[in-house]
Amino acid sequence: MNPKDLLRSRDLWILLAVGLAVPLLGATGIVGANAVQLWGRYLAFALAAVGVNLMWGYTGILPLCQAFFFCLGGYAMGMHMLLRTGTQGVYGQDIPDFMVWNGIKELPLFWKPFRSLPVAVLLGLAVPAGVAAVFGVAAFRSRIRGVYFSIITQAFALAMWLLFLRNETRLGGTNGLTDFKTLAGMLAGMKWGLATKLGRVLVAVRDSEFRLRFTGYPVWRYKSFVFVLGAVVAAAGGMLYVPQTGIVTPGRMTVQASIEMVVWTAVGGRGTLVGPVVGAVAVNLLYSWLTGAFPQSWLYVLGALFLSTVLVFPDGIAGLVARLRRRSVAGGGS
Repeated sequence: MNPKDLLRSRDLWILLAVGLAVPLLGATGIVGANAVQLWGRYLAFALAAVGVNLMWGYTGILPLCQAFFFCLGGYAMGMHMLLRTGTQGVYGQDIPDFMVWNGIKELPLFWKPFRSLPVAVLLGLAVPAGVAAVFGVAAFRSRIRGVYFSIITQAFALAMWLLFLRNETRLGGTNGLTDFKTLAGMLAGMKWGLATKLGRVLVAVRDSEFRLRFTGYPVWRYKSFVFVLGAVVAAAGGMLYVPQTGIVTPGRMTVQASIEMVVWTAVGGRGTLVGPVVGAVAVNLLYSWLTGAFPQSWLYVLGALFLSTVLVFPDGIAGLVARLRRRSVAGGGS
């Protein structure tokens, strides 16, 4: 794709304007700090939805473990921010408070590199990529696909959630990591990548995997690649999420959290560039309002939202907007 085509992309310019406007409005005092943090959290969630869209929307792989990769990035950034506080914790020691609670006397060796921000960022992306590569290669070389792959990723997410809950893992247990106070560019990269031969092959995997395999393409490599890429994008979202909330716990990596990310993608419109971003922001805005007005209704609303999207608006919000645009153009032409 020609770089000039990216510059002409109206959707990317709108997202860039929103991404710049929110912090600028916060800096000038027009928008409160809480609103800036809230929108920062929504955009972090949007990155996770973009990762789901890469796998599900463009390649036809439905992952139910995206929240786990999101939290791996969050834990990396959270531990770095904890270690930067030094002795400012409740117990005045140079190790995080949750380690003091569990009788740990010194910082475990595997956490020590996270004192450096560049190393924490690198590991926050590399570890999810490595886990996804091992899992993806094992699954895709065995030609596990469709609903069976989704079930396996769901079991994987559940196992990781149970592992992170245990205090013996020295990951914070149920308390997680607490006490610590770029989306348009990534979408531009996606837009360019999907217009290349690699992007067309990924779409071909979704549309006719057996035909692609028959022509000699190593399908498992392409599927493993996009699974790793989706994990890295989710981890980047997790690293941006943690500074906005001040906490990351295993509760954010549950199977339900991964399913919610799939719902965001479906509502916004899978297989589109900005649909998952719109879906993530819209669903989370609805969540913020409903949990205040009708606290017990959220799961029912979420289920109804997903069913109505699948049955009535299968292309999501982006598809609905595109359909209305075509009708208006056709009406204007006639």
